Amino acid sequence: MPPAQAAGTLDKIKASKTLSLGYRQASVPFSFAGNDRQPWGYSVDLCTSVAAAIGKDLGLADLKLKWVPVTPETRIGKVISGEIDLECGSTTSSLSRMQEVDFSLPIFVDGGSYLSPSAAGITSLKDLAGKKVAVAVGTTTEQSLVEALRKNGVSANLVKVADHQQGIDAMKTGRADAYASDRALLIGLALDSGNQDTWSLAGDIFSYEPYALMLRRNDADFRLVVNRELARLSRSGEINTIHERWFGVLGKPEARLESLYFLNGLPE
Repeated sequence: MPPAQAAGTLDKIKASKTLSLGYRQASVPFSFAGNDRQPWGYSVDLCTSVAAAIGKDLGLADLKLKWVPVTPETRIGKVISGEIDLECGSTTSSLSRMQEVDFSLPIFVDGGSYLSPSAAGITSLKDLAGKKVAVAVGTTTEQSLVEALRKNGVSANLVKVADHQQGIDAMKTGRADAYASDRALLIGLALDSGNQDTWSLAGDIFSYEPYALMLRRNDADFRLVVNRELARLSRSGEINTIHERWFGVLGKPEARLESLYFLNGLPE
């Protein structure tokens, strides 16, 4: 068992006066590196609020935040090893992952879909037949896409990429006809491209993806501090301000997400 787990994450943070946070470099609008090379995004804002709560709880006015970049393939390992204390990205909370790590209260609800060049004419899952579909390795989308294609009797060629930017690049260079990921991430990628008309987002959703902040297993005290702040954000309505900051262009939260925000507002 790593020393970080043995001592407890809060003890580790108090001793080092440092909270190590994992972030994604291209998971717009959840977690990404901005033009200033600093972490930005919806999940980053949530973690910043959590960090402030941890600092207050531990009496650390000078708590240092150490931001560590992670990828779909490295994020779980970095949590387990203690390199990061909390992962602030776009990670789906799943039962299989709970065998290795723990999760906070859910922070977002999404589903898998696919983006393609507008000229490709891909509008449904069946249009992927015989096509090359890029997908990031180490994601739940990879598993869900394979299952969705199987259920619908569609044969497509999967092109494994490391992250979202590689998925976009694969389409730009003709190595892939579409890129599969979570719908909100695909919207963020299209908006971030600066030329939204280039891309077409499919209407169907083939999976259920409840996002949460990832932390080490068997550390109830740390998880409670994290969840207490997430619950406060929901009760106070501050979560709506954070949502507006990053998703305002898409309108108000859809019904499932509104319900999630309401249910997260646990009483003290």
